[in-house]
Amino acid sequence: GALGDRWGRRRVFVWGTVWFAAASLLCGIAPDITMLVIARILQGVGAAMLTPGSLALISASIHEDDRGAAIGLWSGLGGVAGAIGPLLGGWLVEVAGWRSVFLINLPLAVVVVWASMRHVPESRDPHPPDHLDVVGSVCAVIGLGALTYGLIEMNLIAGVVGAVALIAFVVVERRSPNALVPPSLFASRMFVVANLVTLAVYAALGGVFFLLVLQLQLVAGYSPIEAGVATIPITLAMLAFSSRAGSYAQTHGPRLPMTVGPALAAVGLLLMTRIGPDANYWTVVLPGVVVFGLGLSAMVAPLTAAVLGSVPVDQSGIASGVNNAVARTSQLLAVAALPGIAGIDAESMIDPDSFSHGFRIAMFICIALLLVGATIAAALIRAPAPPAPAPPGPVPDSVACKPHCDVTGPAVQPPLARSSRTPPNG
Repeated sequence: GALGDRWGRRRVFVWGTVWFAAASLLCGIAPDITMLVIARILQGVGAAMLTPGSLALISASIHEDDRGAAIGLWSGLGGVAGAIGPLLGGWLVEVAGWRSVFLINLPLAVVVVWASMRHVPESRDPHPPDHLDVVGSVCAVIGLGALTYGLIEMNLIAGVVGAVALIAFVVVERRSPNALVPPSLFASRMFVVANLVTLAVYAALGGVFFLLVLQLQLVAGYSPIEAGVATIPITLAMLAFSSRAGSYAQTHGPRLPMTVGPALAAVGLLLMTRIGPDANYWTVVLPGVVVFGLGLSAMVAPLTAAVLGSVPVDQSGIASGVNNAVARTSQLLAVAALPGIAGIDAESMIDPDSFSHGFRIAMFICIALLLVGATIAAALIRAPAPPAPAPPGPVPDSVACKPHCDVTGPAVQPPLARSSRTPPNG
């Protein structure tokens, strides 16, 4: 995110795509597990350049009036890709082997690079820092990596190293004139609140998506393909309603959808606690999945829009990067810690009753996290001020003909006389 603000958001996005494709090629031709792990790490570096960059491009390239809908569409299509990916991956493994799962990224990357260079305008921070914050970057990587490893492996030393590195990161950022994460970001109330909501909500999502598929397979008796298909309604709800939720948040503010969305998702999880042996899909699984999906579709796009809208456009890359790091870290920590807290261990994988008991405990923990997120949003997000009335008289040419999007080519500017925004008596 910070590199995009400094060197150009489109440039870094394209670099990330090429890097990800090259790492995917290395995965596809890896001769052994060691090379595969190294290539997967390189994939992660490319992905870290992609995800914040894509959101920063939306923030910098799309007109403010259209930004909420655009972020909603981004969220919906991301959900579609997340649902199609495992199904397509399973089919590719059966038909062409596991290497094809990585090699398919190459033609997709070519299309993405071509479309980006052809249709996406370049943007950057006009006043970037003089130097990159190398020390801060190293502290952040060591801190997050060691802390996550420590939780997954229950390694106390790694956990302590991670905690110390994160404390050092905070100290470095407060003193550095070229901070990776400028402390001024946290002067924005909305930015802080949105990331607190992200921390709670995405921890819940990490636990749900990790354990739900296992519950369907180990307890309800679904095949891997059936378990994947069972969650498709979540994706369909995201695709159908995310853009509308983003538009609503753009017009009326994110407080209501960021409050109702997590609460509705919590109701969906409560319904999912009914999933047991031989659970009927239509009467037991589907209701919870649908309600959960509706909650996500109401919440995700407004949350993302709130983060990007809380900072100046020239800091959209780093803001998106911080929010993405918060989301991914909370998910990783939930996946690492939640099963142990809920009493799910290796023996539970062969004991459906034990796993089902742990699943219900985990879902109630996730419900609590979602309700914490909803409470934070309801209590701390302020309603937007009503827009000021337009002054009387004709609308200036610069306003009447302002293009709302320059992403797909030159804007078509209609004559002023045909603009519906010109008052009848102007």
